[in-house]
Amino acid sequence: MHSADVAILGAGMVGVSAALHLQARGRDVVLIDRHGAAGLETSFGNAGLIERASMFPYLFPRDPKKLVLYALNLLPEAHYHLSALPGVAPWLWRYFKESAPDRAAKSSAALRPLIQRCLIEHEALIEAAGVGDLLRKTGWIKLYRSAKTMEAGAADARRLREFGLNIDTLDADALAAREPHLIGAVGGVHYLDAASVDDPSRLAQAYAELFKRRGGRFFTGDAHSLQEAADGRWSVDTHEGHVNARDLVVSLGPWSDLIFRELGYDFPLAFKRGYHMHYAPRAGAVLAHPVLDADNGYVLAPMTRGIRLTTGAEFARRDTPPTPVQIEQTEPIARKLFPLGERLDTKPWMGCRPCLPDMLPIVGKAPRHERIWFDFGHQHHGFTLGPVCGRLLAEVMTGETPFTDPAPYRPDRF
Repeated sequence: MHSADVAILGAGMVGVSAALHLQARGRDVVLIDRHGAAGLETSFGNAGLIERASMFPYLFPRDPKKLVLYALNLLPEAHYHLSALPGVAPWLWRYFKESAPDRAAKSSAALRPLIQRCLIEHEALIEAAGVGDLLRKTGWIKLYRSAKTMEAGAADARRLREFGLNIDTLDADALAAREPHLIGAVGGVHYLDAASVDDPSRLAQAYAELFKRRGGRFFTGDAHSLQEAADGRWSVDTHEGHVNARDLVVSLGPWSDLIFRELGYDFPLAFKRGYHMHYAPRAGAVLAHPVLDADNGYVLAPMTRGIRLTTGAEFARRDTPPTPVQIEQTEPIARKLFPLGERLDTKPWMGCRPCLPDMLPIVGKAPRHERIWFDFGHQHHGFTLGPVCGRLLAEVMTGETPFTDPAPYRPDRF
């Protein structure tokens, strides 16, 4: 049997980051994942952005024309399964209400301290892990196909500059100077403070290796084996043996409900599925930055494997077989934007984003359990927010003064 101060369930970016921060504060930590390796689920398939500029969360759309198109599944940035509607409709209604201007402003203010420190916390771990070669501090570009959408994008940039962010608004010529192989955009906005990596999974794995070098233990196990012992400690069965821990952290991303429901909690967690596919660039074409096609809802990002196309959101049951409709919709559009060559993957990859209706994560102590802690629900920003939320959780768990008020993320807000 293995004894520990803390057992962390889930070794995505969120779980690994929490493990490192708790370890740095003297806690003996066991990291447990069913794959036996870090960053192989949601942290594997994103666009690799550390999104320092996301001061405003993704809101539920309110344009009536767009809502009709979404309802008819006619826009590539969103897709839904009819079979999923009975389960997801109440969550969507709650998301719609939380996206009202007054509530959205409250969520934005709560998100801001996390976003402001996200790159600082990543950089500290990247330096300690010795993988500075992964980090690109060149920002990302949001491009537009029409004068109308470009005007709206420029207005968003003006709002964000109020927070001290460095942002360039680009006309067609300026955009071509930065990305000469893009075709068909009238302009774009270059968010310069964000960073990106060309292999998100490798970064999570580098953090896990740092955790192990510092004496941490990483075991292969299934969270379903979780049991509460008679002495109030928590036990999990792993391939390496039985783990008994005083504290438990649930950081299972979109699978966190498998544990919190068993413990008697009913958090409003939903899943936005997403897909990616890699392509070889044609004829020596180069993509220097991650690029969001704002009018069509997909991202092209340069990765070690090739150009990664990542899709928008699919609302479906988490474990329903993949339906990569959005890859088929956006690939022809992306080919007209950038000279993509052959597909490099045998099939599209699919992952799930764990989302809460108020667009904030759950980070903190379980309301009815003294030794259970939660760290999940980071929406589209789990890769971005893993290290900063790991720090916040570790500060709260060890009695330090937290760098920001943890109240907006507390589990009992629901």
